Amino acid sequence: MARMKVGLSMLFCLGESFESLMKRLREVDVGHVELLDEGSHSLGNKRITVLKEIVESKALKLALHAPFADINIASPNHFLRKAVLKLQKKSIVHAHQLDCQVWVFHPGLKTGISYFYPEQDWQLNLQSVKTLLSFARKYDVEIAIENVPEPFPFLMKSVEEFSRFYDELGEEIGLTLDIGHANLNNQIHEFITRFSDRIVHVHVSDNDGTSDAHLGIGQGNINWQNVAERIKQVGYKNMISLESVQHVEESLQTLRRLFA
Repeated sequence: MARMKVGLSMLFCLGESFESLMKRLREVDVGHVELLDEGSHSLGNKRITVLKEIVESKALKLALHAPFADINIASPNHFLRKAVLKLQKKSIVHAHQLDCQVWVFHPGLKTGISYFYPEQDWQLNLQSVKTLLSFARKYDVEIAIENVPEPFPFLMKSVEEFSRFYDELGEEIGLTLDIGHANLNNQIHEFITRFSDRIVHVHVSDNDGTSDAHLGIGQGNINWQNVAERIKQVGYKNMISLESVQHVEESLQTLRRLFA
């Protein structure tokens, strides 16, 4: 029987150099890793060559998180949106080169002019997702959109917003369920239940329900026993990616017990 795979997001060391990331990857004791195409860890052909050597030597399975700093796929500025999509497409190619199992990205955001143009950013978000889906298919890359946290002005944070998105998109796309983000609007179980057939990737970190603190598992107010039971009940079998930035090793051990 297939089992869930507890993996590790390299978010905890994003502030370190790429060389430090390489060292950590050589030392990780997990079989599944989520890389971030962002900051000092942004990818390029030379870096991908080095990464491939490590991945092959350790037989790692990868996920890749798209660039997210200053990224708005629903920007009302045509030139900015075009530049953002070009960057995201480049990241999808990186995911293809690394044979990643999934490429994770964020939905668009509202802006200072959203009030004056009702629904424009929502429609631009849909158009951009369709563009990314079409491009990803050419490279045989599975992409998954992530539920994002309060209080940031993302267009898609709640179960209701994701339900509308799926109703209107008209195409199939997976969901990266971020448990910590869902905790901020008290909708963890609703997300798992409503989108059980769409969840292809899961992010886990803890928080106290007020900010996306990326605490170690058990350091916030999330009932992880209940979360694990609910995820098992819906038959999820893919990667559980730890996104904590502290108590990383202890959190991995906790997750292995919970999702055994």
